[in-house]
This record gives sequence, C-alpha cells and structure tokens, in this order.
Amino acid sequence: MFGFGSSKSVVGLDIGSSSIKAVELKKIKGEIQVAHLGVERLGSDIVVDSMIVDSGSVSSAISKLFSDRKFSSRLVATAVSGHSVIVKKISMQTVPENEVPDLLQTEAAQYIPFDMNDVNIDYQVLTEDPNEPQMDVLLAAVKKDKILNYTNVLSLAGKIPEVVDIDAFALQNCYEYNYEPSPTSTVALLNLGASVMNINIVKGSTPLFTRDVSVGGNQYTDSLQKEIDLSFDDAEALKMGESLGKVSPDAKLPILKQVTEIIVLEIQKTFDFFRATAAGQHIEKIYLAGGSSAVPGLTEALRQEFSMPVEILNPFQRIQPNGAGDLIGQNAGQLAVAVGLALRSFESL
Repeated sequence: MFGFGSSKSVVGLDIGSSSIKAVELKKIKGEIQVAHLGVERLGSDIVVDSMIVDSGSVSSAISKLFSDRKFSSRLVATAVSGHSVIVKKISMQTVPENEVPDLLQTEAAQYIPFDMNDVNIDYQVLTEDPNEPQMDVLLAAVKKDKILNYTNVLSLAGKIPEVVDIDAFALQNCYEYNYEPSPTSTVALLNLGASVMNINIVKGSTPLFTRDVSVGGNQYTDSLQKEIDLSFDDAEALKMGESLGKVSPDAKLPILKQVTEIIVLEIQKTFDFFRATAAGQHIEKIYLAGGSSAVPGLTEALRQEFSMPVEILNPFQRIQPNGAGDLIGQNAGQLAVAVGLALRSFESL
C-alpha cells in the first residue's frame, strides 16, 4: 500500500497488542519457503488500541527478535489498523488511469473524517470500463501520525520501513496466495488480535467490505483475571487452552462463552450491514486468523451462529515451513498478517 522504496526482499512484521510476529520468506526453484520466523511477547500497555505507547520497549523487542532469529534483511513491511485507518469502496467519474490521483484527492475529502493534509491516501481501481460513466475505486487513508508511530519505532530499531500496509489487506494477501480462491467465491476473513478484530469480506481477490472492531482476545484475558482472580500470564494460558492446577477445566467455560458472544455479536452486526449495502452478495465461508483465533469454543460458536463453514486460516498451506514447524504448530493463525506482509517481497504475487 504505502511504499517507501523499490520492491525487495522484506521481513513481514506484525506489531500487535500482545506480541510482535516476524516472517521472512525466500523463493527457491519457484517454491516459497520460510527463511526466518519468530514471535516476541509484549507486556501489557505497550501497544494500546493499535497505537504504540512505549516506543523503546517495542524497538527493543524488534531488535531482540531479529537478533535471536537471525533475520537477514533490514527492510520491513508492517501494517496498521484501527480508528486512524479508513477503507472505503467509492464510485467516481470514469477517467484515464493517470488522472485518478488528482480526481481522488477531491473525491476522497467527503469520505474521510480527517483533514486531508493529515492523511496519506492510496487506492486501487476495482472496475474500469471506459464506456461506463462511473468506476469503483477502493480508497485507503491512514493518518500520517499513525504511520509515523510505526515507522519511527522501526527506525529506532535500526530497520528500514519499506511498506506500510493495512492489516486487513495483508491478511487478504496471505489468503489469496495460500487458497487461490475462485473469482466467484465470497468469504469473510476475520483477524482476531488482542485488542482489535479486522473483518474483510472478499469476493475472489476483490475486497467488498472492510471494518475494524475494537474487540479482541484481551477481553477473554481480562474476564478470566477478574472472575477467577488470576494473574495476567495465568489468564492468558487458560484462555489458550492450557490447564492450571488451581482452576478446574469447567470454571473457564462460561467466562469464555460470555466474551465469545460479544465477539459474535460484533461480527453479526458487520455481516448485517454488509448484506444491507451489498445486495445479492452471500458470504459462503469464514476464515479465522489472529492470536486469539485458537480460543476454545470460538470456531464452533461461529459455525452455530452463522450456519456456514468456519476454518482457521493456514498461512503456510502453500509455504514450506523449513524447520519452523514447532512455532507454527503452536498457533499458526497468529502469523497470517506477517506472512501476508512478507509475501509483498514477490512482485509476481
């Protein structure tokens, strides 16, 4: 999306509220393989609502991750999400490709609730027929201070920001490469992080509707801490299915279910709004990714609520893990955005 240089081999770096995920890929004889991969946990209140609050801690974590896992490239592709990010499909007058940027500057102002001088914008033309008076364009806008919040931390860690993408599009990139969807297949891609859930409804390779919701895995952790009187680390472990000797396995189930119902309700609202604005479009399947995608009971709750197939997205379905199997096996879904970012290295994708 928002590029800063030429296309080269880059490390996909997903800076989340609870951890940093990094993936570097390589292509050998036409096959994409993992070159380096790692996850570094972050303490609470270091990244809050997708804003980096403690730059020093994040830059130190990035440096440690790159050193420990021996990443070879200093070039980084990262992604942003949240309230400072606007993604909207708009219709505008059909003009030649070279005239789109100028016209978009004028058109975009009515869709972006920020001063145009305070945002960076990018776009993708979705439908273009010179014989039609209107064309569909996907508009993406991010506040400049949001981008600086991330790129300054990368520079502090000695890395070079090559691309700033949007979480929902990085996830879509991962999905497209690994699943090779048919042009008529409409699916919902859900990235459930610690504090934000990205929802991207996609038909083939065309995004139809994108929304970020301020709910996530931290709500499970917070509820377990309060209801069972646990430490943050114990609550995190219990949330992800680990057993704690002092807590009976049944004690967590009603707490997890209560938070799951909140998350499902937000997804339901988004799907309802999508159906109301996209006549005739029908979601066929849900793919779930993100660090909280493996919370016990969530997948089944989604299947029951929406009466459709729900699958944990596998970011390595067409990518060879190359010895990173243990880390991938722990929770592959949390690496989906980082993989989608790392795939930006390959121009042919």
